[in-house]
Amino acid sequence: MAPHVRIGCRMSAVRQLDVALGQRSYPIWIGAGVLHDAARWRAAIRGRHVLVVSNTTVAPLYLDTVLAGLDGLHSAHLLLPDGEQHKSLARCGEVLEALAALKANRDACVIALGGGVIGDLAGFAAACWMRGIDFLQVPTTLLAQVDSSVGGKTGVNLPAGKNLVGAFHQPRAVVIDTDTLNTLPEREYGSGLAEVVKYGAIGDAAFFAWLEAHAEALSARDGAAVAEAIARSCLHKAGVVARDEREDGERALLNFGHTFGHALETASGYGQLLHGEAVAIGMLLAARLSADLGRAPAADADRLEQLLRRVGLPVALPPGSDAEALLPLMYLDKKNLSGQLRLILWRGLGAAEIVPDVADRAIRHRLREG
Repeated sequence: MAPHVRIGCRMSAVRQLDVALGQRSYPIWIGAGVLHDAARWRAAIRGRHVLVVSNTTVAPLYLDTVLAGLDGLHSAHLLLPDGEQHKSLARCGEVLEALAALKANRDACVIALGGGVIGDLAGFAAACWMRGIDFLQVPTTLLAQVDSSVGGKTGVNLPAGKNLVGAFHQPRAVVIDTDTLNTLPEREYGSGLAEVVKYGAIGDAAFFAWLEAHAEALSARDGAAVAEAIARSCLHKAGVVARDEREDGERALLNFGHTFGHALETASGYGQLLHGEAVAIGMLLAARLSADLGRAPAADADRLEQLLRRVGLPVALPPGSDAEALLPLMYLDKKNLSGQLRLILWRGLGAAEIVPDVADRAIRHRLREG
């Protein structure tokens, strides 16, 4: 992984969005330097026991800031290795053992400080400890900020597939400090842009057009453009989660490209393709498959490909990819019912849909074509 560089803190106006889930509603705070605003996020902690879970890449940059904000509480921290391959039941067990060592009660809180791996894993441990304790999401990658930190999906991987073990467990708050993106390696930052593009692709053609107009600014990490992209992405996801918390319908659309992408991640070995890179390839496969089936204009798939290329994301299957090996992995996707594939396809930009019973031959053809 490329080296991280610490950038000086600056405070800016904080934007608050809310995920409306009745008594389990929670805020999303977005702003440069918000991690240093401990008075804001500490108010979301209800008990005196706090475990901060991070990894060996993120902790040297931001752990001290978080621990300083916990002064006076009974806190501890656990650092895990960095990488998707560590999002496992074994590592989750380490978090649970750390909670036991802390003598954490039911009013304890876990703070997930890191990217999507840490957020998913620490959130799952929080869901398991004493049948569910509070946790805060403090995402430090663009992908986690716009996707995995919002909505309460937690879990770990198995060798058979991604996120096969998990729980819905909503955080108490999401703290998005946009300054953390200044230390993010280029590939990791680009991986997050895939999920940003997804929001325009599945339900907001106007946002997609905005992304086309600001592609260079986003690639250059222009602060205003990045903050706007994060806010619009989180607003979209918060609305979907409020309407369909447990993915009984609309929320499944957020998985556009993910059935292909998760299969690619599993087949290539976790960590070879970053999640956003796999999703980018998967989105284009879904768009091209939609055109193959006569459900969407091929020109819209072309626009998607052009935008993904402009923000530096891959659009082709990795060399050596085998359609026959990928298809069985797609059948392990959690959206499937009664052994039947349910793919998220589209009718064009901004119009994603759930499509059951797509013929295997059509999927194999698209995987062969790339």
